[in-house]
This record gives sequence, C-alpha cells and structure tokens, in this order.
Amino acid sequence: MMKALFKGLSIVAAFFGIWILLSQVDYITFFKIDKAKSVTEKKVGDMIWDQIKQTEDIIVNDSITKSLDKLLKPLCKENGIERDSLKVHIIKKDEVNAFALPDGHLVVYSGLIEASKNEQALIGVLGHEIAHIEKNHVMEKLSKEIGFSVLMSITTGNNNSGVIREVMHTLSSSAYDRALEKEADIASVEYMLKAKVDPAPFADFMYEMSFNNKLESALSWINSHPESEERAKYILEYIKGKKVNKKSFLTKKEWDTFKKSVKEYE
Repeated sequence: MMKALFKGLSIVAAFFGIWILLSQVDYITFFKIDKAKSVTEKKVGDMIWDQIKQTEDIIVNDSITKSLDKLLKPLCKENGIERDSLKVHIIKKDEVNAFALPDGHLVVYSGLIEASKNEQALIGVLGHEIAHIEKNHVMEKLSKEIGFSVLMSITTGNNNSGVIREVMHTLSSSAYDRALEKEADIASVEYMLKAKVDPAPFADFMYEMSFNNKLESALSWINSHPESEERAKYILEYIKGKKVNKKSFLTKKEWDTFKKSVKEYE
C-alpha cells in the first residue's frame, strides 16, 4: 500500500516538475516564430506596396514629402520611434484616408491632407496609424481575419493576386476591433502630448467629418473607423486636465502651400 502511494506521489511530482520546466520555455524563440512572422510581414508588406505602385498615382514631389516629414519627425523623435522604420507614401487620391501596411508602410491619400483643417488634425490621424504599426496591430488584424498561414502562403511566389487584394481591402477599408482602435487613438494622443501638439483638433476632425454629407462617399478613414462621435468624446475626456501645448511645426504659409501643392499635383 505504501509502495503504491509512494509511486503515485512520484508520478504527480514528476508531472508538476515537467510542467514547471516546460512553462519556462520560450516557445516563440525556440521555434523561431518571431523570425518567421518578421520575414512574412516584410514580404507581405513589399508585395502589397508593389501592387499599389502599379495601380496608383504616387506623389514624389520633394517639397510635398518634406512638408509631411516636418510633421512626422518631431512626433517620432519625442516618442522614441525610429523615423526610418516608417515607409511613408503619399498617393494622389480624393478619398480621405490613411492606412498602415505590414512592415511599417504608411499610406496617406492626398484627400486626407486636403480635408485636414490644420496640421494637428493630420498629425492625429498619422499618429493613429503609426500606433497600429508600433503596437503590431496590422499583423494581428491580418492573422485574425486572413490567417497567418494564408499570409505565409502568398510569399512563396505563387500567383496570389486575389489574396493580396483581399489583404489591401482589409487594411484600407475596414476597422480594427474596438479595443485596438481605442488603443491607437489614445496612443496617438499620447504621441501628440509628448510632442507638444494639441490633440483637440484631432477629436474635432473625427466629429466634424463624420457629419459632412458632402464627403460621405470619400470618407474612407471615418467610415472604416466607426463610432467617431464617441471616440472624439473620449479623446477630449482623456486630455481634460492635462497640460496641452499648441505647438506647430509648419508656419501658416508653409501649411497652406503644402495643401495647395497636394491639391494641384499632377
């Protein structure tokens, strides 16, 4: 009887010992999952961008890209974000839209720049998309909605243009889940506060644009980010009582020239 009891206790002890040992294993590193995801992310990002380049009108004007960079650099610098890790592209398109792609690609439509009343509103949207990149929301969304195995499969060199188009549509025309959207909103606000930029115009932008019927068909960013009124309210609530600066990175003349150049670009 004692022998059987001792044997039973030994088995239980061995089980828990193995369980504790296995719980200490870093499976992500062990199976090199991080590396696989990183390689896949880069390939998927490059493939999507290659397809966009073939179908869209890319703005390559130096004065336009430098003006946008004047808004991005301080935001990145004050928040410890490597500016060179972001691959920023401006596309000539009337849609009021911006979206993140895998591997740090950030696509900005000219319609968003034209619709922004001030640089603070534009910075808020850019910060929101940068947050999606920094917090790995892009691959999280694609892995959930498309499937990581599918993403890996389109990097094998087969003809997967249909899947690539689906990935593009998923990222440019549909919202992240509510928790991720709020996390990106608040992260953008934090980015702005650290860069001494007033986030209130960002909230105003979301609220005003969601009620602008004239642009309803072109409001991709607002339409793909629902509950804009609620989001504007919690942004304003979040900054209540916080020290808010009203720093500008472009002079009024530079801002007006920037918008005009984008509008007239051919």
